[in-house]
Amino acid sequence: MKYISIFAGLALAVLPPCLVAQSNSNLPANPSPHTFNHGEIAAFADYFRFSQYSPATNFVGVGGLVGFNANPNLAIEGEMTYDFGRNFTSTSSNGASTSFSRTSVRPLTGLFGPKFQFGTSGPVRAFVTGKVGFVNFSTSSTPISSSNFTGAVNNIGGSSTHFAAYPGGGLEFFAGPIGLRAEVGDEIYLDNGTYNSFKVDIGPALRF
Repeated sequence: MKYISIFAGLALAVLPPCLVAQSNSNLPANPSPHTFNHGEIAAFADYFRFSQYSPATNFVGVGGLVGFNANPNLAIEGEMTYDFGRNFTSTSSNGASTSFSRTSVRPLTGLFGPKFQFGTSGPVRAFVTGKVGFVNFSTSSTPISSSNFTGAVNNIGGSSTHFAAYPGGGLEFFAGPIGLRAEVGDEIYLDNGTYNSFKVDIGPALRF
């Protein structure tokens, strides 16, 4: 019994270091900074060219994005963008008069879908994406405020909400977990016809 206790004690003393050494042997000697890349969070400035009516209006706004990696080359992303009202100038057909107006339309876009990424082991990553969702054209005559955004969210699903599809692509530049993401695409929505809207997003991103 005495010898059994001694052998058991030696086994307990030796076994844990062996298990640690074995588990560490399965890890790469020099792991890439992207080896443990699980997802991404980004905030961005948004440019949205609304060309359904004349004159076309160039909206700007802000947005946010969250993505989770299914594997190193495939991520699933969800994003939302809110664009502010814009001032624009209208000129009569004969050029005799010019008027200055402010749009009451405030586009709110929500999109969800896959992102296919390339160059995952380096600091520069290219990607293409195809997402679906909605665009909601809320209206407000007041200046920018939190109530405008809240009203737009509450209005989702109403008559001013339309199905949207978005093909796009871009580049990401990273130094460790912090980087810059730039993306361009075509936001296509249905409203008694099919309409195309040029869209550009750029801003900081964080990988985790």
